[in-house]
Amino acid sequence: MIKAGIVGATGYTGQELLRLLVKHPQVTLQAVTSRGEAGTAVARYFPNLRGSLDLAFVEPGVDALGDCDVVFFATPNGTAMTQVPALIDAGIRVVDLSADFRIRDIDVWSKWYGMEHACPDVVAEAVYGLPEMYREETRSARVVANPGCYPTAVQLGFLPLVKNGLVDNSRLIADCKSGVSGAGRSASIGNLLCEASESMKAYKINGHRHLPEIRQGLSAACAGNIGLTFMPHLTPMIRGIQASLYATLLDTDIDLQALFEDFYRNEPFVDVLDAGMSPDTRNVRGTNNLHLAVCRPQGGDIAVVLAAEDNLVKGAAGQAVQNMNIMFGFKETAGLDIVAALP
Repeated sequence: MIKAGIVGATGYTGQELLRLLVKHPQVTLQAVTSRGEAGTAVARYFPNLRGSLDLAFVEPGVDALGDCDVVFFATPNGTAMTQVPALIDAGIRVVDLSADFRIRDIDVWSKWYGMEHACPDVVAEAVYGLPEMYREETRSARVVANPGCYPTAVQLGFLPLVKNGLVDNSRLIADCKSGVSGAGRSASIGNLLCEASESMKAYKINGHRHLPEIRQGLSAACAGNIGLTFMPHLTPMIRGIQASLYATLLDTDIDLQALFEDFYRNEPFVDVLDAGMSPDTRNVRGTNNLHLAVCRPQGGDIAVVLAAEDNLVKGAAGQAVQNMNIMFGFKETAGLDIVAALP
């Protein structure tokens, strides 16, 4: 058994971490922090945890987290980078769900996130926590940079094509839709029911901050430059991401279905659907699964990859638990063997 702490557990990703970790067979929750809710029983704040967790929120800090083996940060961007150095100096391993350690180029990170980085040396050692790409590096990592929700779906969708040199990497297109929970739990007019319901819109049309993260990962996979048009949309559902990905094939004789099935055959959380099927976000809701489908419409030279994931699970908290399992040598599916609830 290991002891885990969560910093910033009052948001949606923090809530998902709590839901997954309270039933994890190898984890005891040691500390759950929140400056604003310190002293409040966690199960009072999240009544779905009644009977499963008997802890109160505490103020964050090394003193509160010192007995932990691993600490998860479910905090706004810019928070983890100020606290992680002290934790790793104390021998505590970290999984950060924010963007603080995802982008290797500090100048690029500062441009997209609008602040100076507090610990570039930690960025240099952090492992990007996409297990399907960096599983071995994750095993010994002190700090894991948990990927964003859009980057997870887009990278895993494009990866078999890009890594095998089968497409024109300069003309990739990612058309993605996310549920409203992807915007976080903070109050915002655009996220109100009357604003978001029965409507759909593109946003950040001139550049979303997940774009450099996706480019970085795909560029590493092909050892070359990536040209990507990434267009995110807000869709009127609570949770889920659906990504429609387009790439121009260099070889139209390739059997795309066989390629994807072989590529992900041994991945526990990537499910390549049968030919002719299309992923549905409800079929992955609440799970750590990513459903993929691939086709070549009308036999043309465009490969279309369809991906569906739960943005709060495989796109955030579930992937963080998956990374923790790898870091501590647990069965990778521990605590994550969940069936989606229908309807």
